[in-house]
Amino acid sequence: MPIKIPKAQKKKEKKVSSRKKFLFSSPRGMHDLFKKDFEYRDKIEQATKKVASFYGFDRIETPILEDAKIFERGTGLSSEVVSKQMFYAKSRGSEGRLALRPEMTPGVLRAYIQKGLQQVLVPGKFFYISPLFRYERPQAGRFRQFWQLGFEVIQSPQAIYDAQIIIATYKICQELHIKNPIIKINSIGGRLSRNGYIKKLKDYYRGKTTKMCKDCQKRYKDNPLRMLDCKNERCQVFKDEAPQAIDALVGEDRNHFKQVLEYLDEVEIPYLIDHALVRGLDYYTRTVFEIFSENYDAALGGGGRYDYLSETLGGPKMAGVGSAMGIERIIDILKEQEKPRKTSQKRQGIFLVQMGQEAKKRSLRILELLYEARIPIKESFTKDSMKAQLKAADKEGSRFALILGQREVFEDTILLRDMKTGNQEVVACEKLVSEVKKRLKKK
Repeated sequence: MPIKIPKAQKKKEKKVSSRKKFLFSSPRGMHDLFKKDFEYRDKIEQATKKVASFYGFDRIETPILEDAKIFERGTGLSSEVVSKQMFYAKSRGSEGRLALRPEMTPGVLRAYIQKGLQQVLVPGKFFYISPLFRYERPQAGRFRQFWQLGFEVIQSPQAIYDAQIIIATYKICQELHIKNPIIKINSIGGRLSRNGYIKKLKDYYRGKTTKMCKDCQKRYKDNPLRMLDCKNERCQVFKDEAPQAIDALVGEDRNHFKQVLEYLDEVEIPYLIDHALVRGLDYYTRTVFEIFSENYDAALGGGGRYDYLSETLGGPKMAGVGSAMGIERIIDILKEQEKPRKTSQKRQGIFLVQMGQEAKKRSLRILELLYEARIPIKESFTKDSMKAQLKAADKEGSRFALILGQREVFEDTILLRDMKTGNQEVVACEKLVSEVKKRLKKK
């Protein structure tokens, strides 16, 4: 005789089995993107394209994987990006070591030289909206896969291009209505000025390194400029009295920085000179800058000049300047500034409701008609009842519903329902597009 299992026990077993844990999740510091995420990203992309088009920047996209040496030599072994944050990839072939790109500038310069554009495109002006990868400790505004927008001008030794890059970066903030953006700027000079400045830094920090963090003790030997970029509290107290880079500028370096500031003054871009600003990449020379917004602690982005990067990578002498902005950080600000208002949402768009197999089949033709007319429409083929579909239309905030049943299929008509008033009328399918357009135009 079979053993009867009590209903309560059956329910308990069913409940336990339904809680079975899914085995996989996204890698730490990397995120899936959905509809709401793209609403902000699309807005940022539109603003970037608008600014880029006005100032004559062409879009570029380089491979996500590059030869690791391009970053080790270009970005710099002493930079945290290369020394601590690079993702290396194993290759089955003979390409050598590859790396997921942690930044864009070396790859953009590589592409410019590899394609021979230095002969036909002077200067080379590019913009990008691209994903990047760094082995960060995930926190607010810092992720292991993140997106940046940026501008690069290659073969551009004149100071006016420093200003144009800063202006374009600032314009992104204006287009997105980010409140009170401000530029922090400095100059770390060219080779001659920098050599003199590094000597002054070493003299200043000599005898103090034992009181500083281990990273700064290493930076003192490898690249003393990085000591000014340290965020460790133990090291902050020494920065205020450190020598200032602009005091060490000589000759053309001093004149170049003066011109950059004059150009910014001409268009009334707000800026502050930050004597401790050096940026975190080894290739920067002369102008360096970052852009900030009120009520947000981290920089939205920054950039600077890289006049020796091409030579470092084995290319010809070729000056350049560029900037980048963190898209996730921009989105954080936009979300804070654009919190949903407690007002009634305006109904817009249309929703297709179908009942029965023949109506479902005919609905594909209706969708094609509306596609050709460029009229967006939503549907829910997984729901069969009219009530469930109208509820979905209401949830979407649709202004009108198109209702298609067996009778409408037979008569080649469709019901046009006003979702606000509930009024509906029969429309011939041949007149559907014109009737929908007419009603959508009405306020």
